[in-house]
Amino acid sequence: MTTLNNEEKLSIVNQHIKNVEYNKYNLQISLIEENAVSSPNAEAISSLNAQIASNDLKLAALEEEKNNLTE
Repeated sequence: MTTLNNEEKLSIVNQHIKNVEYNKYNLQISLIEENAVSSPNAEAISSLNAQIASNDLKLAALEEEKNNLTE
């Protein structure tokens, strides 16, 4: 059985960070779109903001893992 070295693990973590950043930006664009309409849906805005906050928590956890791998 082959185990991953730290460089390989870092590569995976970095890819996850990139994916979460893409998702967060997509949500931010959706929020801009929702706020642009004449009658923004408050429930949709609340949901988008919650998802953005969730992505921030994921990014913090991934950054912590990244820091642990580089120590």
